[in-house]
Amino acid sequence: MQTLATVYSPAEIEKKWYEYWMEHNFFHSTPDEREPFAMVIPPPNVTGVLHMGHMLNNTIQDVLVRRARMQGKNACWVPGTDHASIATEAKVVAKLAAEGINKKDLTREQFLEHAWEWTRKHGGIILEQLKRLGASCDWQRTNFTMNPDYSRSVVRVFVDLYNKGLIYRGVRMVNWDPKAKTALSDEEVIHKEVSSKLYYIKYKIEGENGCAVIATTRPETIMGDTAVAINPNNPKTAHLKGKRLIVPLVNREIPVIEDDYVDMEFGTGCLKVTPAHDINDYMLGEKHHLEVIDIFNDDGTLNEKAQIYVGQDRFDVRKQIEKDLAEAGLLEKVEPYTNNVGCSERTDVPIEPKLSTQWFVKMQDLSQPALEAVMSDDVQIYPSKFKNTYRHWMENIKDWCISRQLWWGHRIPAWYLTTPLCPPEGGKKASPSGRLEGCIVAETAEDALKIAHQRTGNNKLSIDDLRQDEDCLDTWFSSWLWPISVFDPEVAGADENADEPVDPNQDLQYYYPTADLVTAPEILFFWVARMIIAGYEWAGGYPFKNVYLTGIVRDKLGRKMSKSLGNSPDPIGLIDKYGADGVRLGMLLTSPAGNDLPFDEALCEQGRNFCNKIWNAFRLVKGWQAADCEQPQHAKVAVEWFYALINKTIAKVNDDFDKYRLSEALMELYKLYWDEFSGWYLEIVKPLQGTSIDKKTYEATLKIFDAMLRLLHPFMPFITEELWQSLYSEQLPATSDQPTIMYALQPRAASEFDEEVLKNFDLAKQVVSNIRNLRQSKNISPKEALQLFYKGDVPDAVKAVVARLANVAVNDDSSLIAHQSSLISFMVDTTEFFVPLENLINVEEERKKLQTDLAYYQKFLQSVQAKLSNAKFVSSAPEAVVVLERKKQSDAEAKIKAIEEQMGKLG
Repeated sequence: MQTLATVYSPAEIEKKWYEYWMEHNFFHSTPDEREPFAMVIPPPNVTGVLHMGHMLNNTIQDVLVRRARMQGKNACWVPGTDHASIATEAKVVAKLAAEGINKKDLTREQFLEHAWEWTRKHGGIILEQLKRLGASCDWQRTNFTMNPDYSRSVVRVFVDLYNKGLIYRGVRMVNWDPKAKTALSDEEVIHKEVSSKLYYIKYKIEGENGCAVIATTRPETIMGDTAVAINPNNPKTAHLKGKRLIVPLVNREIPVIEDDYVDMEFGTGCLKVTPAHDINDYMLGEKHHLEVIDIFNDDGTLNEKAQIYVGQDRFDVRKQIEKDLAEAGLLEKVEPYTNNVGCSERTDVPIEPKLSTQWFVKMQDLSQPALEAVMSDDVQIYPSKFKNTYRHWMENIKDWCISRQLWWGHRIPAWYLTTPLCPPEGGKKASPSGRLEGCIVAETAEDALKIAHQRTGNNKLSIDDLRQDEDCLDTWFSSWLWPISVFDPEVAGADENADEPVDPNQDLQYYYPTADLVTAPEILFFWVARMIIAGYEWAGGYPFKNVYLTGIVRDKLGRKMSKSLGNSPDPIGLIDKYGADGVRLGMLLTSPAGNDLPFDEALCEQGRNFCNKIWNAFRLVKGWQAADCEQPQHAKVAVEWFYALINKTIAKVNDDFDKYRLSEALMELYKLYWDEFSGWYLEIVKPLQGTSIDKKTYEATLKIFDAMLRLLHPFMPFITEELWQSLYSEQLPATSDQPTIMYALQPRAASEFDEEVLKNFDLAKQVVSNIRNLRQSKNISPKEALQLFYKGDVPDAVKAVVARLANVAVNDDSSLIAHQSSLISFMVDTTEFFVPLENLINVEEERKKLQTDLAYYQKFLQSVQAKLSNAKFVSSAPEAVVVLERKKQSDAEAKIKAIEEQMGKLG
């Protein structure tokens, strides 16, 4: 028999069992006849290391996967990482800079060599850290969004959408990240409320002495102004109609235009129009055919078109131009102003609206099946409060900017001819520049060349005559295929009209759609919605049935945990200190779906203490000696009670899981073990010192322990494996069909259980608690045997438990109560219990105490009666108030009667 250490040592046990699970390939799944349960991990950035958000998310995933295995399902949890274009490129650029290398001095191929080297060195860190947490991923299926097969599926999808007319290239106003030097989608922009300034700037009227005053928060952009707009219905600005104004400092004339768009209430009623640097101004410019002057470089510095401040950063210019305008007498005033500023989700710098040639996906029609899927509950979101948020976004969806000005990522599969063309007769004509109009979209350069041959009729063209688009695809354009391409990288984007269409492979047919997705609310649109869109477009339906949205992990002050605040503990450090099971428990005890987690390290300590509680209780039970003797009544009652209680708990836990209330499910099991099993059951059945336990009760206790270990395993995998193996050490692993607890079935709730058994035991607990409180208040030792009388009906089961736990002899003869002296009584439900305390208490002191209590309740009763005898109070007070006062009266009268009876029994 396996001997357990005196003290629970998490580090040793966790290492042992994770190596055992990995060695025996227990996490791996292949299609078979069982019901599948598949999940895909939200792939963390390849740049990442484990943080508290990952801890919460992956603990929840592991709980769901482990429970599915124990329900007999074929569970498959696919891990992997995301190439994270912006974040990874920034890391590599910073590393090169530290080595004295500038990205601009490298070719694309040279830079990518550095990027791959960095990825190979750092890319697996977070996955290894997840193993410390106990994540039971199918590591053989580990994927990466830049793996060759996966990359081909991304390119194929681009080509498919392009051929369907759903991808286009055009000049549009985009969100530009000056730090990352790339375009961003609308969803990658986080709006923050900031304290700013409103600058009132004077624009002189051409040919007159007057001026128009214009309010703006961005004075650094005035050099790009090409008009000033007024509302034609605004009398305050009517004098400006048809006039021309002078742009301050650069002295360029611009027209005054009229448009209903202008808000007459904002500022002075005059609006500066800068088409190159504001989306609304751009639309005004399109409508009124205005010139577009882009004054910014890609890094946010000003270019030559600005004429002044060339090469300076936009925010430095903002400070300087305020001084220069004031010195020129062109700044009327400056006011404090609070506004929302869009910032890059990745680099946290304010984005710059910028006209740029980018690639876009038409989303309106593509998104409709995904909207209907959630609205009809084909895909269910937990908590449901996010359903309306999802609907609002999908109903207002915009075209998706998918090009990024980066080198690390999936390069856009579009080619352009670089050689001036003299096409043979019948060939496609070239543009005036001598180059073929349009571009060629194909999966490979070889395919692009074939298309070029077909379009031009010039078969002398070679690959050297093609130039591939320099941009990469948005990272989300690859990760939206994750639930499809991790199982079958060939099916997404496959030509449906091909002579030999691609059929889904066995993995995709078996595992898709997956069961659950666990992720964060902030990527509901970045990722979740787009995966659903992709699922309907290329896999014939939704990619997952349920979406569980976690909350944000916050500190005790309610602040989001972050490196900059220094309030985020090191997850691996927590595991080293409290053990993985302790940390998992601490994370889950206060993490209801969709609500933020107020994390406190004390929660992990609570988790570790719970592990110690389980460990010590198991050692206690395994240390008992079983004997072939009759089962005592109290033990029989305890076993029957706990069987009923565990069945009731299983039903409640199952209901919690069905509603994705994992925190509540864990709390049910926590209370079952700590309060009921350790606090009551073991106290009843444990043998007296130096004696044995009957075999029937012992075997029942081991059976109960087995059930609780299986219930707790999804939450606490390591300690439950250790104790379960110890429980069955004589059979495992050599001869058992279940060499690990993770394959043991979850206990199933009985179709019905005896509520009367639970009711009786609750009665027994109340009686025991009353007697214990009595002993404490009277300083009577628990070893002092007492007698217990009662008036009413007390089941034998209750009497057996009370006698065992309260050290009392229960006397059924109520006629003897009148002959006892120094009686103390208490009520439980409708039954009154009496404990004679003759020679155990100081009667005089007890009588004084009762007299004090009696005087208090008599005075209280008088005050209540005074109210009720007041006719005005009774007639005018709300009925509920009068009813409450009458209840106070009856309660006080009952209490006075009980005290008087008790005083009489003291003699």
